[in-house]
Amino acid sequence: MADFDQELDASGLNCPLPILRAKKTLAGMSTDQVLRIVATDPGSVKDFEAFAKQTGNELLDSGEEGGKFVFRIKKA
Repeated sequence: MADFDQELDASGLNCPLPILRAKKTLAGMSTDQVLRIVATDPGSVKDFEAFAKQTGNELLDSGEEGGKFVFRIKKA
């Protein structure tokens, strides 16, 4: 079973598009659901850390898989 409820592929998008797409996707999700985001923009690492702090959503983890950055955010 997947450890997330929804996935957003933001590959090829540059700041601020991955954040904007994540915000829009999270808006349609229920509290405590987890969004997995895949991005290629190196700036997205700091962007998603700041995004989680500003919005109150929880950044569960972040890492790199096959040259892409992967994040899991739990909706507050």
